[in-house]
Amino acid sequence: MTEVDEVLSRLRRYPDVEAVNLYAVDAADRLLLEVAAPELAAAGPGQVAIIDDGYGALTLGAAAAHDLRGLRVHQDLLTGELALANNARAVGFSDRYTAHPLDRTLLEGATVVLLRLPRALSGLAEIADAIARYADPTVKVFAGARDKYLTPAMNDVLAESFSSVHASRGRQKSRVLQAAGPKPLGAPPFPVHASLDEISLDVVAHGAAFSGPRLDIGTRFLLDHLRRMKPDARDAVDLGCGTGILAVALAKSRPAVSVVGTDQSAAAVASARATAAANGVAGQVTVVRDDAMSAIADHSADLVLCNPPFHVGAAVHTGSAIKMFAETGRVLRPGGELWTVYNSHLNYRGVMERMVGRTEVIARNPKFTVTRSVRGLRDARPV
Repeated sequence: MTEVDEVLSRLRRYPDVEAVNLYAVDAADRLLLEVAAPELAAAGPGQVAIIDDGYGALTLGAAAAHDLRGLRVHQDLLTGELALANNARAVGFSDRYTAHPLDRTLLEGATVVLLRLPRALSGLAEIADAIARYADPTVKVFAGARDKYLTPAMNDVLAESFSSVHASRGRQKSRVLQAAGPKPLGAPPFPVHASLDEISLDVVAHGAAFSGPRLDIGTRFLLDHLRRMKPDARDAVDLGCGTGILAVALAKSRPAVSVVGTDQSAAAVASARATAAANGVAGQVTVVRDDAMSAIADHSADLVLCNPPFHVGAAVHTGSAIKMFAETGRVLRPGGELWTVYNSHLNYRGVMERMVGRTEVIARNPKFTVTRSVRGLRDARPV
């Protein structure tokens, strides 16, 4: 076994959801490291940037294969950032990289960029623009994914920022897009600003934020019931806040309520803060980057709003939502309420009954279910 194989074999997803069908390393990671190997071998300290490295396979694999130091890394998701830190400590590579936001500090002087392609084209557009804007003019970009998540539109998005874009040969149902030749760029296209007239709210969205500058239909359905949500609430949490629409709508409708928006996505947190400011409630809405309210104190909230995910990365998996419900049971005060909207086929009601408290269906349409769970006087029981 090579040193690279030994390092990759030790990687875990923790603190993200771990399950038999979820992996810390996949074929796209390995193909990226192989295709980019000549450029990585020639790179000097501080010349390699890595973006959205799921759990550290690219960062730690590159460090092991080429003895690289001064790697600069940006991960949108906090769970990925924490998993990389844990894995780096486990293999003794904590001093090989530094974490950065998606900005000049990440990319200035970079001649090689490794990227796991995001599923959202808007996320890819913001990343490509940042690389072309800040990296060395000789930069080469290696962007990989599993074949089933690649689309021709990704080539087109990269071509908006780079003069040369082509794909590698596929292997194990994975492929790498390569880009070079940054184009001259105008003003940064992100974040995007939009007015949502139907709910009288302005939204600001970075590329990787869920639903972008639009009103997600599940969120819209939950907002129909805003007035019924615990009228005497003093402290509320928008759990998985995205661009902050729920948090801001609640703050605007109830000036006396203190609202915390939490999300593990750096793009979502930046978007929600900007959305709060755009609507004049920045003093009432606090936005934090957090993993399922782990930093919020026990019994500190009267109301939690949640439009939970049912994907973990690219895999359909309910583990993230279950983690959110478990934390909600801890954070709510007795008598506090969790209001949730979810795809009806997921049938979360039983889980919320066990983890939060008595749960009733408030509304249902052909796609979504809205529920209210009331935290009882007893402690919530684990699944």
